[in-house]
Amino acid sequence: MSDQSARLPNGAREDPDNPGWYSWGDFPRGSFAAQTGRLLFRPDGEGRAMTRMFPDASHQNMGGSIHGGAVMSFIDMSLFAGGRCAGMHEGHYVTLDCHTRFVARGRVGVPLDSHVRLLKQTRGGLVFFEGHCEQEGEICYAFTGTLKRVTRPNAPAADDDQVRR
Repeated sequence: MSDQSARLPNGAREDPDNPGWYSWGDFPRGSFAAQTGRLLFRPDGEGRAMTRMFPDASHQNMGGSIHGGAVMSFIDMSLFAGGRCAGMHEGHYVTLDCHTRFVARGRVGVPLDSHVRLLKQTRGGLVFFEGHCEQEGEICYAFTGTLKRVTRPNAPAADDDQVRR
């Protein structure tokens, strides 16, 4: 196993349409993650990674730019995929916090790249990140985030009959 493949998220494979980038393929249809669209990722040096989304009309707000909710969802997903590519230990994580600064309006139809930097991992399972998103070399958003490793992932959602009992 190469050093780079050791830093890729589980299930990652080279994206056939974007050489040098990796993806999980398409997210399950109807899932919230699928609303982001294709998510690409790759290591970008020691402790660093990049992720990419392709904003389209479905990500647009009433003012014609990328909706803030779409941006924050992309950033949250970038902490996980980018974090793993940047060297975050394998495991199941949850988001503790994610702070986003809206520096400039993001444009629909232009790839949005997230540059993720892993700042620190603790023995207690906390992972601290910082980064920014840019389009065509111009910063649009800046962010910080913290993930927490958990030992017991959530169980799948119960069906309606189980919830009523």
